[in-house]
Amino acid sequence: MRIVLFDIDGTLLRSGGVGRIAMERALTSVFGSPGRPEYHYDGKTDRQIVRDLMKREGFSDDEIDEQMETLLGEYVSGLHTELASGNRTVLLLPGVRELLDALEQQENVVIGLLTGNIHQGAKAKLTAAGIDPARFRVNAFGSDHELRPKLPAVAQQRAREVLGVHVEGNRLVVIGDTPADIQCGEEIGARAIGVATGRYSVEQLAEYNPYAVFESLADTDAVLASIMNA
Repeated sequence: MRIVLFDIDGTLLRSGGVGRIAMERALTSVFGSPGRPEYHYDGKTDRQIVRDLMKREGFSDDEIDEQMETLLGEYVSGLHTELASGNRTVLLLPGVRELLDALEQQENVVIGLLTGNIHQGAKAKLTAAGIDPARFRVNAFGSDHELRPKLPAVAQQRAREVLGVHVEGNRLVVIGDTPADIQCGEEIGARAIGVATGRYSVEQLAEYNPYAVFESLADTDAVLASIMNA
């Protein structure tokens, strides 16, 4: 059994900034500040983003924890509103649909998500991009743990629950566009494949020693071969 876990933003799709817009509005509504504009969201979980930004604004962990669920509820509501407005277009990245189709045709391969998005945010973005979230059977979301390095173990546990089998860590393949994606599975021995469709180049991702790194997912045969050999 091989579990292939995809990041969402910058890996499967580009969301046109809807996530940041919704998050900044929610932060402003709940905490009175959208946070610092120079802060990069990529590679972080939604909960980590909230904590990082609001601690820089002087809020304590207890104050942040007290408002976290309210904040995330407003974020999801704002995300749906922004997506429905049509002001921003959510687009699948090159090769994504073809790669998902190819993986689903492989024996003993299950596709899933490993993303910093909370569950409802992930569902909203995928749906807007024309991808059925139900295709992804084994998932770990930012709502499962605030720290991304803990998510591969969550996915491993989900595999036991959903598939009824234990999957060794080295049978998990994490695909993402940031160093955080590449590094997050090291604790359980997961393989990582980088894709330079986000903020980081092939050369920058290669510095973190992924199993492989690609400019994009457009070459289905090459990416598929790398996944199956990882």
